Amino acid sequence: MSYTSAIYLAIFLPITLLAYQLTPKKHRGKALIGASVVFFWSLSKWLIVYLAGAIIVTHYTAIGIERAREAAFDATPDEIKLRKEKSKKILMLGIFLVLGTLVVLKYTNFTFMNISHVLRAFGSDIVYKPHRIFVPIGISFYTLESIGYLLDVHWGKVKAIQSLEKTALFLGFFPKLMEGPICQYSDLEGTLFNNESLQFENLKRGMLRIFWGMFKKIVIADRLAIIVNSIYANYADYHGGMILFAAVGYTLQLYMEFSGVMDIVIGTAELFGVKMPENFRQPFFAKNATEFWQRWHISLGKWLKSYVFYPVSVSKTVKKWNQFGRKKIGKFWTRVGTSALALFPVWLINGLWHGPFWNYIFYGMYYFTLLLIEVSIEPTWKKWMKKIHVDMKAGWYRAGQTVKLLCIVFTGEMFFRAPGLGAGFTMFGNLFKDFSLAPIFNGSLEHYGLERMDLNIVVWGIIIVFVFDLLKEKNKLSYEEFNKLALPVRWSAYYALILAVIILGAYGEGYQAIDLIYAGF
Repeated sequence: MSYTSAIYLAIFLPITLLAYQLTPKKHRGKALIGASVVFFWSLSKWLIVYLAGAIIVTHYTAIGIERAREAAFDATPDEIKLRKEKSKKILMLGIFLVLGTLVVLKYTNFTFMNISHVLRAFGSDIVYKPHRIFVPIGISFYTLESIGYLLDVHWGKVKAIQSLEKTALFLGFFPKLMEGPICQYSDLEGTLFNNESLQFENLKRGMLRIFWGMFKKIVIADRLAIIVNSIYANYADYHGGMILFAAVGYTLQLYMEFSGVMDIVIGTAELFGVKMPENFRQPFFAKNATEFWQRWHISLGKWLKSYVFYPVSVSKTVKKWNQFGRKKIGKFWTRVGTSALALFPVWLINGLWHGPFWNYIFYGMYYFTLLLIEVSIEPTWKKWMKKIHVDMKAGWYRAGQTVKLLCIVFTGEMFFRAPGLGAGFTMFGNLFKDFSLAPIFNGSLEHYGLERMDLNIVVWGIIIVFVFDLLKEKNKLSYEEFNKLALPVRWSAYYALILAVIILGAYGEGYQAIDLIYAGF
């Protein structure tokens, strides 16, 4: 069962809504936990024990941290220091347990395989054979949520949850189990535990969001996946325009699917009156790579910023560097060095978080390098543009920024999707061989499993999403504004969207169900 399956939409979700509404208010949290258990069981079966373990460890660790930090009003400085040290030890134990589980399950084979390769390079006969290790769906998401929550409690930003039921609901709420968004406790505490009755406005708003997500996922993304998967599976056979199409096609597929699933997830939560943080904000309208990552997978970026970037920025190592740099190399290069020290672990973790493969690590280092370059040259670039009287707000300049950004993003996603780092470099090299766009426009794409009608649906679907994103970017489209339109207009839009999903969705005979991309991370 997934968020786009008929079982989820037509059976699981209606039954959950009905059960939630019929349950007495004080027990509605239990109803949502029960639904989450059923949902997780359908995905990972007995692997739910890992989620249960993470919940228990997180709950009691947070309580232990808070109790260790509590000091009497007349406590001496030494007593306060000892309590903080105890709190830190409890924190580290909790993080070790939840993070250790993720590392063992997800990175054991990768680690030992690479150690084996190194040893063999030095003449060893040791060959590591990968073991089959089952990894629970969503472990990368709820592990980060657990760590973030424990750190917030340790820093005194939030109070420890005293109810195990609430901790279970916070970490295991079924709409965000598979693909996020990665929620901080402060994101959900205001609405997740209210247990309010279902409201018509929430139901209408949530269902509209769900169907919009379904449109992006099964009408556009699932069709693109057919061509994209075919090209990447035989990447060495293609060059020029076909490699470019694969890179662009996968980027669009990923955006349509991931943002579409986020629409479904956020819409599902909305049905119950729960507000979740947005994970996308028109990323392709960004001016540079830095801004792009402020708009793409926002919750992951926010987590890394809160729990990696900021702590590193105020660490002793960075403080020593700042003292050294100001004396020896000047403020500007000191700031660049500080950015490098803080950004490196952020992007290393970003790459590793996606999976135990070198192309993901390269992907993280790729953006680390680009963002560091932007930090380094941006002040000089702006001064130079001003000196030669270039209007950086002009349409032609903005268009150039967009082209540059798209080249950066398409290249990054090509390496991200490639079946290995070597394959990524092969595809990048083939991109410049015998370059021609003719195969894209001469009908050749029909040989990859999609008829012309399907290609037309994809093109028009992308145009529709682009137009809606453009309106949102210009603050001319919001649910509130849409709700002010005349009733016939609104209901025509509702029916058009529903019919588009039902009639044009890539399912049924001739189509293969496409797994959710980020569910594997």
